[in-house]
Amino acid sequence: MSNIAGGRSSGRSRMVILLLLLIVVIGAIFVIRKYMNPAPDISFAPYGDPYASKTDFAQVEYQFPLTTEQRMKLTPENIRKFNQEQVDQIYARLTAGPIPDGSHDGDLFFPKGITGRARLAEILGKVKGVAAGLELQKLTILGRALWKGKVFYRNDRLLLNRIDHLEALAEFFPNPPDEAKVRELSANGKTDQLYFPAKLYCGQSLLDSRRESIIIDYAFTDDIKQYYHEIPDKLAGREGLLVRDEVRMVRPGFYLGRAYIGESFLLNFTVINHDAEKAGLDEFAKTGKPASEDCWVGPQKLAASQ
Repeated sequence: MSNIAGGRSSGRSRMVILLLLLIVVIGAIFVIRKYMNPAPDISFAPYGDPYASKTDFAQVEYQFPLTTEQRMKLTPENIRKFNQEQVDQIYARLTAGPIPDGSHDGDLFFPKGITGRARLAEILGKVKGVAAGLELQKLTILGRALWKGKVFYRNDRLLLNRIDHLEALAEFFPNPPDEAKVRELSANGKTDQLYFPAKLYCGQSLLDSRRESIIIDYAFTDDIKQYYHEIPDKLAGREGLLVRDEVRMVRPGFYLGRAYIGESFLLNFTVINHDAEKAGLDEFAKTGKPASEDCWVGPQKLAASQ
């Protein structure tokens, strides 16, 4: 009996040791990811809280050009480490670049220090009509947990969003779309469903009007009949939240975006296609310029330096 008890005790000890080792490994991975991918050293114009102290983007670009080396170091992970004013100044020093094509992985982040729920509550408090009654929980789950990226159809000037497991929102959608009609995208051993169609075009940025951005417009999502599902796509359209996104290119395949409800800024997001990034990186590193510009770059020469 003592041998059996000793064996069990030894087995438990090994399990405890393995568990502790696993915790140490997970902690080490977290630390490595945090400190091995620090925010690039980027200069910013002075700024403050009062509106009168807000920066002139033309002056920012002239005095603090965003170098090619700095753009090469930006990632979807480390760009989160900047505060909102800094993210705005980075965005203003970019051009639209070429309209993307194909599937892009997505990530989103709210202004630093503000939770998604708080931001949505602030904006929805100003919204009237149908959108005013939308549940915060629904929108928070959809944004934080289910959105996986975007699929750009460059030639068709069309976009669809990659959504994972919409059934998680079944209580909010009592009449879900016919699964047989839902389009899917499979990549890297995973399948996402495609919802929320939008029109894709060049247009004026709501942050920086000196040059155009690539606009992702959901206002007339119900006009895109071949992709439209009233539930849930109506959420983003003219009878819902009137969502409007805009993006500019950080480097080939990697774009920084801004999402709006009406004209109220909601959150930042990034989209990245690693194949496109690899294909265009060498040329971009040499020239510091996009291979092409599909949108108007404005009268101010982009003040990027090597």
